[in-house]
Amino acid sequence: MKKRFPWLTLSILILVILVGGCFPLGPRPSTNQAATYAAQTVEARLTEMALQTLIAQLTVTPAIPSPFPTATPGPQEATATPVPPTAVPTAQPTLVQPTPTATPLPCNWAKFVKDITVPDGTRFRPGEAFTKTWRLQNIGSCTWTADYALVFASGNAMDGPASQKLGTTVRPGETVDISVNLKAPTKPGDYTGNWKLRSADGVVFGLGRDASQPFWVKIKVLEPSQVAFDLAANYCTAEWRTSAGVLTCPSSGIDTTNGSITINNAPKLEGGRQEDEPALITVPSAGDGGFISGKFPVFKVAKGDRFKAIIGCLDGASNCNVMFQLNYIADGGSEQNLGSWTQTYDGKWESLDVDLSSLDGKSVQFILKVLNNGNSQDDLAFWLAPRVVR
Repeated sequence: MKKRFPWLTLSILILVILVGGCFPLGPRPSTNQAATYAAQTVEARLTEMALQTLIAQLTVTPAIPSPFPTATPGPQEATATPVPPTAVPTAQPTLVQPTPTATPLPCNWAKFVKDITVPDGTRFRPGEAFTKTWRLQNIGSCTWTADYALVFASGNAMDGPASQKLGTTVRPGETVDISVNLKAPTKPGDYTGNWKLRSADGVVFGLGRDASQPFWVKIKVLEPSQVAFDLAANYCTAEWRTSAGVLTCPSSGIDTTNGSITINNAPKLEGGRQEDEPALITVPSAGDGGFISGKFPVFKVAKGDRFKAIIGCLDGASNCNVMFQLNYIADGGSEQNLGSWTQTYDGKWESLDVDLSSLDGKSVQFILKVLNNGNSQDDLAFWLAPRVVR
Protein backbone atom coordinates (compact mmCIF):
# COMPACT_ATOMS: atom_id res chain seq x y z
CA MET A 1 0.00 0.00 0.00
CA LYS A 2 1.34 3.39 -0.99
CA LYS A 3 1.98 6.10 1.61
CA ARG A 4 -0.46 9.04 1.47
CA PHE A 5 1.00 11.17 4.32
CA PRO A 6 2.66 13.84 2.14
CA TRP A 7 -0.63 14.55 0.41
CA LEU A 8 -2.59 14.58 3.69
CA THR A 9 -0.10 16.97 5.30
CA LEU A 10 -0.28 19.27 2.27
CA SER A 11 -4.08 19.29 2.39
CA ILE A 12 -4.18 20.25 6.07
CA LEU A 13 -1.67 23.02 5.43
CA ILE A 14 -3.81 24.50 2.66
CA LEU A 15 -6.90 24.31 4.85
CA VAL A 16 -5.13 26.16 7.69
CA ILE A 17 -4.02 28.88 5.31
CA LEU A 18 -7.53 29.28 3.92
CA VAL A 19 -9.07 29.40 7.40
CA GLY A 20 -6.40 31.76 8.59
CA GLY A 21 -7.25 34.02 5.71
CA CYS A 22 -10.86 34.05 6.88
CA PHE A 23 -10.22 34.58 10.65
CA PRO A 24 -7.79 37.36 11.51
CA LEU A 25 -5.26 36.88 14.22
CA GLY A 26 -5.92 38.52 17.63
CA PRO A 27 -8.35 38.02 20.49
CA ARG A 28 -10.94 35.25 20.08
CA PRO A 29 -14.16 36.56 18.78
CA SER A 30 -17.45 36.32 20.58
CA THR A 31 -20.15 33.90 19.60
CA ASN A 32 -22.03 36.50 17.51
CA GLN A 33 -18.87 37.61 15.84
CA ALA A 34 -18.03 33.99 15.02
CA ALA A 35 -21.37 33.55 13.41
CA THR A 36 -20.85 36.68 11.38
CA TYR A 37 -17.42 35.54 10.27
CA ALA A 38 -18.79 32.15 9.29
CA ALA A 39 -21.50 33.73 7.18
CA GLN A 40 -18.98 36.01 5.51
CA THR A 41 -16.72 33.03 4.81
CA VAL A 42 -19.55 31.08 3.18
CA GLU A 43 -20.54 34.10 1.14
CA ALA A 44 -16.95 34.65 0.05
CA ARG A 45 -16.62 31.02 -0.93
CA LEU A 46 -19.83 31.06 -2.90
CA THR A 47 -18.70 34.23 -4.68
CA GLU A 48 -15.37 32.60 -5.52
CA MET A 49 -17.08 29.47 -6.86
CA ALA A 50 -19.49 31.56 -8.96
CA LEU A 51 -16.58 33.53 -10.36
CA GLN A 52 -14.71 30.34 -11.24
CA THR A 53 -17.80 28.91 -12.94
CA LEU A 54 -18.23 32.11 -14.98
CA ILE A 55 -14.55 32.06 -15.99
CA ALA A 56 -14.83 28.40 -16.96
CA GLN A 57 -17.88 29.14 -19.14
CA LEU A 58 -16.18 32.04 -20.84
CA THR A 59 -13.02 30.07 -21.60
CA VAL A 60 -14.64 26.87 -22.91
CA THR A 61 -13.69 26.24 -26.58
CA PRO A 62 -16.81 25.34 -28.58
CA ALA A 63 -16.75 21.92 -30.13
CA ILE A 64 -16.33 21.84 -33.93
CA PRO A 65 -18.67 19.30 -35.54
CA SER A 66 -16.94 16.64 -37.58
CA PRO A 67 -17.57 16.80 -41.38
CA PHE A 68 -17.96 13.05 -41.38
CA PRO A 69 -21.11 11.62 -39.78
CA THR A 70 -20.61 8.93 -37.17
CA ALA A 71 -22.00 5.64 -38.36
CA THR A 72 -24.65 4.18 -36.08
CA PRO A 73 -24.14 0.41 -35.66
CA GLY A 74 -27.04 -1.89 -36.14
CA PRO A 75 -29.81 -2.08 -38.75
CA GLN A 76 -30.95 1.17 -40.27
CA GLU A 77 -34.57 2.03 -40.63
CA ALA A 78 -35.78 2.79 -44.14
CA THR A 79 -36.10 6.48 -44.75
CA ALA A 80 -39.24 7.47 -46.56
CA THR A 81 -38.64 9.50 -49.72
CA PRO A 82 -40.70 12.66 -49.60
CA VAL A 83 -43.31 12.88 -52.36
CA PRO A 84 -43.62 16.35 -53.93
CA PRO A 85 -47.06 17.80 -53.75
CA THR A 86 -49.16 17.39 -56.86
CA ALA A 87 -49.15 20.60 -58.91
CA VAL A 88 -52.58 22.00 -59.40
CA PRO A 89 -52.83 23.45 -62.93
CA THR A 90 -53.56 27.10 -63.05
CA ALA A 91 -56.49 27.94 -65.21
CA GLN A 92 -55.30 29.75 -68.38
CA PRO A 93 -57.37 32.58 -69.77
CA THR A 94 -59.06 31.81 -73.08
CA LEU A 95 -57.66 34.03 -75.85
CA VAL A 96 -60.37 35.40 -78.04
CA GLN A 97 -59.06 35.89 -81.59
CA PRO A 98 -60.18 39.14 -83.15
CA THR A 99 -62.50 38.71 -86.06
CA PRO A 100 -60.63 39.84 -89.21
CA THR A 101 -62.20 42.69 -91.04
CA ALA A 102 -62.49 42.06 -94.75
CA THR A 103 -60.52 44.61 -96.79
CA PRO A 104 -62.27 45.39 -100.05
CA LEU A 105 -60.22 45.01 -103.24
CA PRO A 106 -59.31 48.23 -105.01
CA CYS A 107 -61.34 48.83 -108.12
CA ASN A 108 -58.28 49.40 -110.33
CA TRP A 109 -55.24 47.25 -109.56
CA ALA A 110 -52.71 45.48 -111.80
CA LYS A 111 -50.11 42.76 -111.33
CA PHE A 112 -47.01 42.30 -113.51
CA VAL A 113 -46.80 38.73 -114.87
CA LYS A 114 -43.80 38.80 -117.23
CA ASP A 115 -42.04 40.55 -120.10
CA ILE A 116 -43.16 39.12 -123.43
CA THR A 117 -40.60 41.12 -125.40
CA VAL A 118 -37.54 43.24 -124.57
CA PRO A 119 -36.50 41.93 -121.15
CA ASP A 120 -34.58 44.33 -118.91
CA GLY A 121 -31.15 45.17 -120.31
CA THR A 122 -31.92 44.42 -123.97
CA ARG A 123 -29.36 46.14 -126.18
CA PHE A 124 -30.23 48.37 -129.11
CA ARG A 125 -28.27 50.52 -131.49
CA PRO A 126 -28.93 54.27 -131.34
CA GLY A 127 -32.33 55.15 -132.77
CA GLU A 128 -33.38 51.53 -133.29
CA ALA A 129 -37.13 50.90 -133.21
CA PHE A 130 -38.62 48.09 -131.11
CA THR A 131 -41.90 46.90 -129.58
CA LYS A 132 -42.23 46.42 -125.84
CA THR A 133 -44.90 43.99 -124.63
CA TRP A 134 -45.89 43.37 -120.99
CA ARG A 135 -48.24 40.71 -119.68
CA LEU A 136 -50.38 42.13 -116.88
CA GLN A 137 -53.15 40.66 -114.74
CA ASN A 138 -56.27 42.49 -113.54
CA ILE A 139 -56.32 41.80 -109.78
CA GLY A 140 -58.76 44.57 -108.93
CA SER A 141 -62.53 44.36 -108.64
CA CYS A 142 -63.36 46.38 -111.76
CA THR A 143 -63.29 45.30 -115.39
CA TRP A 144 -60.82 47.10 -117.64
CA THR A 145 -62.80 48.24 -120.65
CA ALA A 146 -61.51 49.06 -124.12
CA ASP A 147 -61.36 52.71 -123.04
CA TYR A 148 -58.72 51.97 -120.39
CA ALA A 149 -55.31 53.14 -121.58
CA LEU A 150 -51.59 52.60 -121.25
CA VAL A 151 -49.99 55.91 -120.18
CA PHE A 152 -46.40 57.11 -119.93
CA ALA A 153 -45.54 57.91 -116.30
CA SER A 154 -41.87 58.94 -116.00
CA GLY A 155 -38.32 58.32 -117.17
CA ASN A 156 -37.49 58.23 -120.88
CA ALA A 157 -40.47 57.96 -123.21
CA MET A 158 -38.29 56.48 -125.98
CA ASP A 159 -40.42 58.22 -128.57
CA GLY A 160 -43.53 56.41 -127.31
CA PRO A 161 -47.06 57.88 -127.16
CA ALA A 162 -48.35 59.78 -124.14
CA SER A 163 -51.25 57.33 -123.96
CA GLN A 164 -52.63 54.41 -125.92
CA LYS A 165 -56.01 52.73 -125.43
CA LEU A 166 -56.13 49.05 -124.53
CA GLY A 167 -58.82 48.38 -127.11
CA THR A 168 -59.94 45.21 -125.29
CA THR A 169 -61.86 44.11 -122.20
CA VAL A 170 -60.02 42.53 -119.25
CA ARG A 171 -62.18 41.14 -116.44
CA PRO A 172 -60.94 40.67 -112.84
CA GLY A 173 -58.50 37.75 -112.74
CA GLU A 174 -57.77 37.81 -116.49
CA THR A 175 -54.42 38.67 -118.12
CA VAL A 176 -53.66 40.83 -121.13
CA ASP A 177 -50.59 41.50 -123.30
CA ILE A 178 -50.05 45.24 -123.70
CA SER A 179 -47.65 46.48 -126.38
CA VAL A 180 -46.21 49.86 -127.27
CA ASN A 181 -43.90 50.82 -130.13
CA LEU A 182 -40.74 52.61 -128.99
CA LYS A 183 -37.41 53.79 -130.32
CA ALA A 184 -34.04 53.70 -128.58
CA PRO A 185 -32.48 57.09 -127.79
CA THR A 186 -29.68 58.26 -130.07
CA LYS A 187 -27.02 58.46 -127.37
CA PRO A 188 -25.38 55.37 -125.81
CA GLY A 189 -26.36 54.59 -122.22
CA ASP A 190 -28.93 52.89 -119.98
CA TYR A 191 -32.53 54.07 -120.23
CA THR A 192 -35.76 53.35 -118.31
CA GLY A 193 -39.31 54.28 -119.21
CA ASN A 194 -42.05 53.88 -116.57
CA TRP A 195 -45.65 53.19 -117.56
CA LYS A 196 -49.02 52.87 -115.82
CA LEU A 197 -52.67 52.30 -116.71
CA ARG A 198 -55.55 54.77 -116.71
CA SER A 199 -59.23 53.96 -116.21
CA ALA A 200 -61.99 55.25 -118.44
CA ASP A 201 -62.82 57.90 -115.82
CA GLY A 202 -59.22 59.12 -115.58
CA VAL A 203 -57.88 57.23 -112.54
CA VAL A 204 -54.18 56.39 -113.04
CA PHE A 205 -53.06 53.14 -111.36
CA GLY A 206 -50.40 50.47 -111.47
CA LEU A 207 -48.80 47.72 -109.42
CA GLY A 208 -47.88 47.18 -105.77
CA ARG A 209 -49.78 47.13 -102.49
CA ASP A 210 -51.33 50.52 -103.14
CA ALA A 211 -51.61 50.14 -106.93
CA SER A 212 -49.26 53.10 -107.41
CA GLN A 213 -46.08 51.47 -108.73
CA PRO A 214 -45.22 51.53 -112.47
CA PHE A 215 -44.12 48.76 -114.80
CA TRP A 216 -41.22 49.63 -117.06
CA VAL A 217 -38.98 49.06 -120.05
CA LYS A 218 -35.20 49.09 -119.46
CA ILE A 219 -32.77 49.05 -122.38
CA LYS A 220 -29.12 49.64 -123.10
CA VAL A 221 -28.16 51.74 -126.10
CA LEU A 222 -24.83 50.66 -127.57
CA GLU A 223 -22.14 52.66 -129.21
CA PRO A 224 -22.86 53.00 -132.92
CA SER A 225 -21.99 49.72 -134.59
CA GLN A 226 -20.24 49.33 -137.86
CA VAL A 227 -22.65 48.02 -140.44
CA ALA A 228 -20.74 45.20 -142.07
CA PHE A 229 -23.46 44.36 -144.58
CA ASP A 230 -26.52 46.51 -145.34
CA LEU A 231 -29.10 44.20 -146.92
CA ALA A 232 -31.57 47.03 -147.57
CA ALA A 233 -29.02 49.08 -149.51
CA ASN A 234 -28.02 46.00 -151.53
CA TYR A 235 -31.43 44.34 -151.88
CA CYS A 236 -31.32 44.17 -155.68
CA THR A 237 -28.01 42.27 -155.58
CA ALA A 238 -30.10 39.35 -154.26
CA GLU A 239 -31.94 36.85 -156.41
CA TRP A 240 -35.65 37.19 -155.63
CA ARG A 241 -38.13 34.47 -156.51
CA THR A 242 -41.61 33.23 -155.67
CA SER A 243 -43.64 30.16 -156.58
CA ALA A 244 -44.40 32.04 -159.82
CA GLY A 245 -40.69 32.28 -160.74
CA VAL A 246 -37.80 34.74 -160.58
CA LEU A 247 -38.77 38.37 -159.96
CA THR A 248 -37.42 41.54 -161.45
CA CYS A 249 -35.86 43.78 -158.77
CA PRO A 250 -37.42 46.05 -157.95
CA SER A 251 -40.91 44.97 -158.86
CA SER A 252 -43.15 47.48 -160.63
CA GLY A 253 -45.47 47.59 -157.65
CA ILE A 254 -47.25 45.52 -155.01
CA ASP A 255 -48.40 42.18 -156.45
CA THR A 256 -50.35 39.87 -154.13
CA THR A 257 -50.78 37.26 -156.88
CA ASN A 258 -47.25 36.58 -158.15
CA GLY A 259 -45.43 38.25 -155.28
CA SER A 260 -43.25 41.36 -155.38
CA ILE A 261 -40.16 43.04 -153.89
CA THR A 262 -40.05 46.82 -153.38
CA ILE A 263 -38.43 49.26 -150.97
CA ASN A 264 -40.04 52.00 -148.90
CA ASN A 265 -37.74 54.62 -147.37
CA ALA A 266 -40.43 56.03 -145.04
CA PRO A 267 -42.71 53.10 -144.17
CA LYS A 268 -45.71 53.32 -141.86
CA LEU A 269 -45.82 50.29 -139.62
CA GLU A 270 -48.91 48.58 -138.22
CA GLY A 271 -50.24 50.62 -135.36
CA GLY A 272 -49.53 53.85 -137.27
CA ARG A 273 -45.85 54.26 -136.44
CA GLN A 274 -44.02 56.33 -139.05
CA GLU A 275 -40.41 55.28 -139.74
CA ASP A 276 -37.50 57.09 -141.37
CA GLU A 277 -35.39 54.06 -142.25
CA PRO A 278 -35.72 51.94 -145.38
CA ALA A 279 -37.85 48.77 -145.33
CA LEU A 280 -37.99 45.92 -147.85
CA ILE A 281 -41.66 45.20 -148.68
CA THR A 282 -41.77 41.47 -149.40
CA VAL A 283 -45.10 40.11 -150.70
CA PRO A 284 -45.40 36.31 -151.08
CA SER A 285 -47.17 34.72 -154.03
CA ALA A 286 -50.77 33.56 -153.71
CA GLY A 287 -52.02 30.02 -153.15
CA ASP A 288 -51.02 27.20 -150.84
CA GLY A 289 -47.31 27.31 -150.14
CA GLY A 290 -46.95 30.80 -151.56
CA PHE A 291 -43.65 32.50 -150.68
CA ILE A 292 -41.00 35.03 -151.62
CA SER A 293 -37.26 34.66 -150.98
CA GLY A 294 -34.16 36.72 -151.70
CA LYS A 295 -30.71 35.05 -151.76
CA PHE A 296 -27.90 37.57 -151.26
CA PRO A 297 -24.31 37.39 -152.50
CA VAL A 298 -21.62 35.65 -150.43
CA PHE A 299 -20.58 37.45 -147.26
CA LYS A 300 -17.80 36.30 -144.91
CA VAL A 301 -19.01 36.31 -141.32
CA ALA A 302 -16.66 37.40 -138.52
CA LYS A 303 -16.78 36.64 -134.82
CA GLY A 304 -19.32 38.82 -133.02
CA ASP A 305 -21.40 39.61 -136.11
CA ARG A 306 -25.17 39.92 -135.55
CA PHE A 307 -28.13 40.13 -137.90
CA LYS A 308 -30.63 42.85 -136.99
CA ALA A 309 -33.95 43.98 -138.39
CA ILE A 310 -37.55 44.82 -137.44
CA ILE A 311 -40.30 42.73 -138.98
CA GLY A 312 -44.08 43.10 -139.21
CA CYS A 313 -46.95 44.17 -141.45
CA LEU A 314 -47.50 47.55 -143.07
CA ASP A 315 -50.15 49.84 -141.62
CA GLY A 316 -53.59 49.15 -143.10
CA ALA A 317 -52.85 45.52 -144.09
CA SER A 318 -55.53 44.24 -141.73
CA ASN A 319 -55.56 40.66 -143.10
CA CYS A 320 -51.78 40.21 -143.02
CA ASN A 321 -50.70 36.78 -141.74
CA VAL A 322 -47.19 35.59 -142.63
CA MET A 323 -44.14 33.71 -141.44
CA PHE A 324 -40.69 35.34 -141.63
CA GLN A 325 -37.56 33.17 -141.98
CA LEU A 326 -33.87 33.99 -141.85
CA ASN A 327 -32.04 31.24 -143.74
CA TYR A 328 -28.49 30.82 -145.01
CA ILE A 329 -26.17 28.72 -147.14
CA ALA A 330 -22.66 28.36 -145.69
CA ASP A 331 -19.64 27.41 -147.84
CA GLY A 332 -21.87 26.17 -150.68
CA GLY A 333 -23.83 23.70 -148.51
CA SER A 334 -27.55 23.18 -148.13
CA GLU A 335 -30.03 25.84 -147.02
CA GLN A 336 -30.30 26.13 -143.21
CA ASN A 337 -32.59 28.09 -140.93
CA LEU A 338 -31.48 30.63 -138.30
CA GLY A 339 -34.97 31.57 -137.08
CA SER A 340 -38.69 31.79 -137.87
CA TRP A 341 -41.27 34.34 -136.64
CA THR A 342 -45.01 34.58 -137.31
CA GLN A 343 -46.56 38.02 -137.70
CA THR A 344 -50.22 39.00 -137.92
CA TYR A 345 -51.89 42.40 -138.07
CA ASP A 346 -52.26 42.98 -134.31
CA GLY A 347 -50.54 46.32 -133.83
CA LYS A 348 -47.28 44.65 -132.85
CA TRP A 349 -44.01 44.21 -134.65
CA GLU A 350 -40.83 42.41 -133.63
CA SER A 351 -37.19 43.38 -133.31
CA LEU A 352 -34.68 40.72 -134.43
CA ASP A 353 -31.19 40.38 -133.03
CA VAL A 354 -29.63 37.10 -134.20
CA ASP A 355 -26.17 35.98 -133.07
CA LEU A 356 -24.06 34.80 -136.04
CA SER A 357 -21.16 33.45 -133.99
CA SER A 358 -21.77 29.88 -135.20
CA LEU A 359 -20.92 31.08 -138.74
CA ASP A 360 -17.60 32.70 -137.80
CA GLY A 361 -15.14 32.53 -140.70
CA LYS A 362 -17.64 30.99 -143.14
CA SER A 363 -18.69 32.32 -146.54
CA VAL A 364 -22.43 32.80 -146.14
CA GLN A 365 -25.35 33.64 -148.42
CA PHE A 366 -28.22 35.06 -146.37
CA ILE A 367 -31.78 34.32 -147.54
CA LEU A 368 -34.72 36.49 -146.47
CA LYS A 369 -37.93 34.48 -146.87
CA VAL A 370 -41.62 35.17 -146.23
CA LEU A 371 -44.36 32.51 -146.48
CA ASN A 372 -48.08 33.18 -146.67
CA ASN A 373 -50.32 31.34 -144.26
CA GLY A 374 -52.87 30.25 -146.84
CA ASN A 375 -53.78 33.59 -148.43
CA SER A 376 -51.59 36.39 -149.72
CA GLN A 377 -54.26 39.09 -149.54
CA ASP A 378 -52.87 41.98 -147.47
CA ASP A 379 -49.57 40.11 -146.88
CA LEU A 380 -47.51 43.30 -147.04
CA ALA A 381 -44.59 42.10 -144.95
CA PHE A 382 -41.65 44.40 -144.21
CA TRP A 383 -38.00 43.96 -143.15
CA LEU A 384 -37.03 47.32 -141.62
CA ALA A 385 -33.29 48.10 -141.89
CA PRO A 386 -32.04 44.49 -142.32
CA ARG A 387 -28.27 44.44 -141.76
CA VAL A 388 -25.27 42.62 -140.32
CA VAL A 389 -23.50 44.65 -137.62
CA ARG A 390 -19.96 44.08 -136.42
